[in-house]
Amino acid sequence: MHDGWKIVVGLAVFVLLVTSPLVYNALSAEKASVPELVKPPNGAPECVEDAAWMRASHMDLLNDWRDIVVREGRRDYTSGLTGTVYDMSLSKTCMGCHSNKDEFCDRCHTYMAVAPYCWDCHVEPEEVS
Repeated sequence: MHDGWKIVVGLAVFVLLVTSPLVYNALSAEKASVPELVKPPNGAPECVEDAAWMRASHMDLLNDWRDIVVREGRRDYTSGLTGTVYDMSLSKTCMGCHSNKDEFCDRCHTYMAVAPYCWDCHVEPEEVS
């Protein structure tokens, strides 16, 4: 076992090469700034729910809406915040206020490094210039 040091050196070099991108990124990356959202977007008086709740749970709301509309055929959503009845529609209800996908949706989704599949089925809105 006179060549054991070669194995140890080889493993050390391998570990350094494999982990070097992670170490480089950790040492050189700047902290991303948290996106600021305009309140309320497009001058809307209110959202379907409280803003803090929407930030944390809008994906659950949209998944629930999708399931209810597709499987049960119901389209009305009553807000727990105001009691207002809304149409369960990403395109009509959500994008009616949050019309700039790049500025509203994409900024937060990029920050959180998530790729929602909304636009696999829905037509991506054209930005208004």
